[in-house]
Amino acid sequence: MAAAFRPIFTSMRTCAIIIGVNQKAHPRRVFLLSPINAAGVRAKLITNAKAQFPLAVQLREQGLPVAEAFSFISGLYFRGKIAYANAFGEASSTAPTAYVIMAGRGLIPPGTVVTQGDLRRLSTVPIDHRDPRFRDPLERDARALSETVGPDCEIVLLGSIATPKYVEPLLGVFGERLLFPSEFVGRGDMSRGGLMLRCARENIQLTYVPVATAERHGRRPPKLPKPPRRKARS
Repeated sequence: MAAAFRPIFTSMRTCAIIIGVNQKAHPRRVFLLSPINAAGVRAKLITNAKAQFPLAVQLREQGLPVAEAFSFISGLYFRGKIAYANAFGEASSTAPTAYVIMAGRGLIPPGTVVTQGDLRRLSTVPIDHRDPRFRDPLERDARALSETVGPDCEIVLLGSIATPKYVEPLLGVFGERLLFPSEFVGRGDMSRGGLMLRCARENIQLTYVPVATAERHGRRPPKLPKPPRRKARS
């Protein structure tokens, strides 16, 4: 009987060895979350000095982590990005799992506290690679990150690559190491946000390809099927 199970045990050992090799070979990844529009309606709502809803009051009196503030301002899209980065990012002692691109501030960790004044100033800096107020801090922090994480770390951009606004400065620093999910091509912001939320919930990682050689425009992919409805408890 022991002999009959020997091939199974051998196969299991082989799988364990393969898994171990793959884990060692798997490069570390850091996610970069694309910037938000801080001049829109929801940004004005949360920075309104008379607003009384809890997030606005906390922002005004104590400040908010940038992930919370941007999730309110950008809605589904940013919530998808931060959920995905939290699900699949790999923190280390030298760098967090993700950085947020913040106009005028470069790259900042999602837990960084921002104030009402910070968000108001944010709206005065255009997201434009031709404007040194946006480009210089972004390139500065990208170079610092590149040195910190080393050449074997992959940099995954969670955002659109159809525009050079932040893609061009990042490519100049990271080159072929700058990746993005190929499933983003052809999708709008809301579709990307929903896709990332679903991937985070179902523990399914997207396919990363180099930005430098990727197709930046494409057909809109088919809509995601709606998740099954949960049966109501009796």
